[in-house]
Amino acid sequence: MGEVDPAFFQDPEHRPRIVFTEAERIPLIDLSPILSSGNVSAVEGLVSEIRKACKEWGFFQVINHGVPLEKRQRIEAAARKFFAQSLEDKRKVRRNEKEVLGYYETEHTKNVRDWKEVFDFTIEEPTFVPASHEPDDKEVTEWINQWPEYPPEIREACQEYAQEMVKLAYKSMELVAQSLGLPADSFRGFFKDQTSFIRLNHYPPCPDPELALGVGRHKDGGALTILAQDDVGGLEVKRKTDGEWVRVKPTPNAYIINVGDIVQVWSNDEYESVEHRAMVNSERERFSIPFFFNPAHYTMVKPLEELTNEQNPAKYWAYNWGKFITNRKRSNFQKLNVENIQIYHFRI
Repeated sequence: MGEVDPAFFQDPEHRPRIVFTEAERIPLIDLSPILSSGNVSAVEGLVSEIRKACKEWGFFQVINHGVPLEKRQRIEAAARKFFAQSLEDKRKVRRNEKEVLGYYETEHTKNVRDWKEVFDFTIEEPTFVPASHEPDDKEVTEWINQWPEYPPEIREACQEYAQEMVKLAYKSMELVAQSLGLPADSFRGFFKDQTSFIRLNHYPPCPDPELALGVGRHKDGGALTILAQDDVGGLEVKRKTDGEWVRVKPTPNAYIINVGDIVQVWSNDEYESVEHRAMVNSERERFSIPFFFNPAHYTMVKPLEELTNEQNPAKYWAYNWGKFITNRKRSNFQKLNVENIQIYHFRI
């Protein structure tokens, strides 16, 4: 990716600082109590750790999560092989306004180009979504995965890994539900026809890492994100106590989980979706694999009745998740003059 094109330049106030604060470690949570038939007090302890992490950080790391290391290594190896190909070969599965899944190298966050290339695939094949962002258009369309020919094992590696992510996401959402004082299965029904997807990220070395970002500052629009990052590291989280950007040190074989905008709305602001970004460096390429756990397109997202009352009324109007994501997708292909749709647009 040679010299840095000005399209990648962050505005001065958003440029990364080369000297960074490393997190006193975002909470590291051991999930083994829910994997064994577990004793009740260990699970209760786990639920209170999840609550504290969601309240204080919006992020936590998990270990002893039950995802086989071999499945993670297999998808990571396939991703490296895919991105090592020529641009011409990768562009054979390039996404566009019609084919919204596959390879892409001109991703923008807040109208600034990200220093990365990606490959996206959905969990449900096909995934059903609204045909347009227009509120009155009731037509539904399909998102269909575009699988590359090389490496030949990539499709199976991705699909097997995806099943592990779905299992971990359901377990995590059960813990989040319990931490809000709700029954464990409170959220399960929303994901019956999930619109979840996985992204393979590749961040090449950047000659000017103080000017560009791998991904600019943003919040995740979905329910939950589960991230596998390599040993290079680069994820930064905006600390809630003081607004400082804090680097998340990679923990071997851990996953980093954050609550997204949907959980913020469902919880009626009890939990907050937190801003984060990805740094690049001049020496080493970096790989990461986020899994975005998203509900069915027909889900009306609104504060849960069990978490609202006269003293704590609903803080958001209901919005349609499918229309929300189709609106977001538009900005990938058109540089819109307006800000991307955000949950605060639905604040009462």
